[in-house]
Amino acid sequence: MTGETPMTSPPPSRSGRSPDARSGAGSAAVASTGRTWLVPAALITLSAVPIAAGAARLGQFALGAEITAENARFFAMPVGVVAHIVSVSVFTVLGAFQFVPRLRRRGARWHRAAGRITVASGLVAALSGLWLTLFFPRVAGDGVLITGFRLVFGSAMALFLVLGFAAIRRRDFVRHRAWMIRGYAIGLGAGTQAMVHLIWFPFGGMAEGTTRALLIGAGWTINLVVAEWIIRRRAAWAVRGQFLTRPVS
Repeated sequence: MTGETPMTSPPPSRSGRSPDARSGAGSAAVASTGRTWLVPAALITLSAVPIAAGAARLGQFALGAEITAENARFFAMPVGVVAHIVSVSVFTVLGAFQFVPRLRRRGARWHRAAGRITVASGLVAALSGLWLTLFFPRVAGDGVLITGFRLVFGSAMALFLVLGFAAIRRRDFVRHRAWMIRGYAIGLGAGTQAMVHLIWFPFGGMAEGTTRALLIGAGWTINLVVAEWIIRRRAAWAVRGQFLTRPVS
């Protein structure tokens, strides 16, 4: 006998897990929760620049700003401009929270209601964008290429959202998710375009003409490439999960 008090481990809980195990599980849950909210936070951050620019434009309308050569084209068609700014802002912010699995699983009613608003606002954003492309006064230097990009990607966004809505009506969750991700990627294009222009500026200065058109097209293309990568990765995980859970004969 040494006279020392023997060291004992804390008694396990009723669930059979020790305090250390419970602490580890709690830490993992906190980390998982943090990662869950990283996606919507990143998406909203990406859309912050175009949303801020749109809010500033709405402020000009509300305060009756002086009409100048730079903003005259916006005052020429305020209804279409306001519809586009408001709808695309709602679409990008509300759509970001559709990527939170916890909200989809535990808040099915919220997910459905928010999803309907997201689809409706996305369609208004796409259609108003197409209308502005066709009838809005062009920026000096914008040509056929940038108009073509806007018509193609705007039409694709509207189509993807309609296909996504049709898929969920058929209870086809896989195709619904894929089409909605593609539509959201296009709707988030303005944020990526701002980043692309920011990266370009130190090397090429202010982009104009064909360069500006290519950078705008690149923003939409980058988003769609990332969207397809996410869709295909999820599909690969689903196939792998089915293989691992398949009973061995």
